[in-house]
Amino acid sequence: MQIQAIAQLVLNRQQFLQFVQRRVASAAAAEDIVQNAYIRAIENVSMLRQQESAAAWFYRVLRNAIIDYYRHRSAEDRALERLARDSTDMQPPPKSEEIECECINQVLPVLKPSYSEILSEVDLVGASLETFAKKTGITAGNAAVRVHRARQALKKQLILVCKLCAHYGCVNCTCA
Repeated sequence: MQIQAIAQLVLNRQQFLQFVQRRVASAAAAEDIVQNAYIRAIENVSMLRQQESAAAWFYRVLRNAIIDYYRHRSAEDRALERLARDSTDMQPPPKSEEIECECINQVLPVLKPSYSEILSEVDLVGASLETFAKKTGITAGNAAVRVHRARQALKKQLILVCKLCAHYGCVNCTCA
């Protein structure tokens, strides 16, 4: 009896899927719900009574699965709202210009002049790449590449001078 009931449920899969799709927003979510309901049905097929229709029983399983889906989404939404609310209460990390790291001051003169210039303007003063590009007569794309390469060169030099600042950023160490 139980094997026949499961076989009947598999044959009606498209109808079950349409039932769920009318109740949830995405086809992917509907597929997941139906698949999970099949797993529940197989695990709990012993609960199916002899006189009960397998399809009617499975529709109840599907309804419960849809309810669980919306409960789960609601819980996720509340958690995301809490996270967003909590993250606005957090203090931002100190800006790099507020930290006077002697390691940076020691390493900047060692870099190529174009690298130290872009790092000073963009990372330390806070100018945008577009502003720096206009000021120096290069394209914004060229400025982006230059600042990327400059940061890589800075990191290599910081490793030689202060591994702590190279790994964690400027931590206002006392190695200089």
